[in-house]
Amino acid sequence: MNKPSSIDKPLLITNARIVDPASNTDQMGAMLVENGTISELFLSSEPSAPEGTVIRDAKGLILCPGLIDMRVFTGEPGHEYRETLASAATAAAAGGVTSFVCMPDTQPVIDDSALVDFILSRARDTSCVNILASAAITKGLKGQEVSEYGLLKQAGAVCLSDGRNSIQSSAVLRQAFTYAANFNLPIVHHIADTALNADCVMNEGLFATTLGLKGAPVEAETIPLERDLQLALLTDVRYHAAQISTAKSIAHIERAKQASQKISAGVSINNLCLNEIDVGQYRTFFKLDPPLRTEDDRLAMIEALNAGTIDTIHSGHDPQDVEVKRRPFAQAANGAIGLETLFAAAMRLVHAEQVSLIQVLRAMTQRPAEILGLPSGALAKGAPADFILADLDYPWVAVEADIKSRSNNTAFEGARFSGKVMATYVAGINVFEH
Repeated sequence: MNKPSSIDKPLLITNARIVDPASNTDQMGAMLVENGTISELFLSSEPSAPEGTVIRDAKGLILCPGLIDMRVFTGEPGHEYRETLASAATAAAAGGVTSFVCMPDTQPVIDDSALVDFILSRARDTSCVNILASAAITKGLKGQEVSEYGLLKQAGAVCLSDGRNSIQSSAVLRQAFTYAANFNLPIVHHIADTALNADCVMNEGLFATTLGLKGAPVEAETIPLERDLQLALLTDVRYHAAQISTAKSIAHIERAKQASQKISAGVSINNLCLNEIDVGQYRTFFKLDPPLRTEDDRLAMIEALNAGTIDTIHSGHDPQDVEVKRRPFAQAANGAIGLETLFAAAMRLVHAEQVSLIQVLRAMTQRPAEILGLPSGALAKGAPADFILADLDYPWVAVEADIKSRSNNTAFEGARFSGKVMATYVAGINVFEH
């Protein structure tokens, strides 16, 4: 489904519970959309609209900004059988994600301006949501030679990342950070010590020992994180720790944030909602990177989200086919899809009264937009009309038959949820309706 650039008639959403983290708004009201942008919010006055306006009664549903997912892997180009940009966009729309950042782990790697242009033009032609491109920090994701950041930014890249890979050389990282700072491009870096993580398949601890599996120590995350943060402060780069998963990492982020406002951190929804026990009897859909940690680590992530130490929540959407997932646990590929369940899984935290609705939405709307420098992520006059209508109490079960992604490797198969996206709008166009 192509994404139209505008809508013919104005659209008025009435009787909605408007929740906008950017303005700390949570009250009943209405919103008028014209020419793909938000033209007026009616929070304390009666809504009015031009003649010929299409009116939709939200019937009390949540109206909030569309979600922005900073970590999505697709298969295009190179592995289209796993996921295309179009199929990822369809899954995103169903999950309330109106914009997502496409990681550079493709074949060929997105380390050239022509490939950034390909991703963006292909997305404009085939997708129903906004697809943003992350360019590779290093050529070929090899961690050895930095890419041409100026040309990549000019082509439209919104950030730099080596995707699933973690750069091991401090010298290369310093060069990359210095270069990126010159172009004011955010670095989104996956944190992992490959030597400490070698052959590790889950979190290190008693449960891994019981299963007879080699576990990854938390130090494989905290040691490179501390190095990254020191280099980020040295170079004054805009640095985003792609995903942290341990309680020990939080202290490092807190200290760095006191020294610089350019430091931020993300967490996967999987590490907020699941723990190492979910691996059960070698369930490969729960083999993730970073691995699912202890329950104490999960609760620490929630506390850090409440405190604002963790800025963003992402799906970590990583489609993998049956051939690489249905293997013995140690040989199976890492990764799970998550675009379609991101909102519903996050609502688990709200229903459990562990995080407020505004704080959860802030981490999936306002903060990603601020980090990436996007005009979306808020319900404000003049902002893009990218928004969702959601029912916080709608009960549903995630089943494989309903998955819109080309791959089925979800960590939430059979999960019961309360909370569902009922409609998704991009530039004022209805791109998903439940």
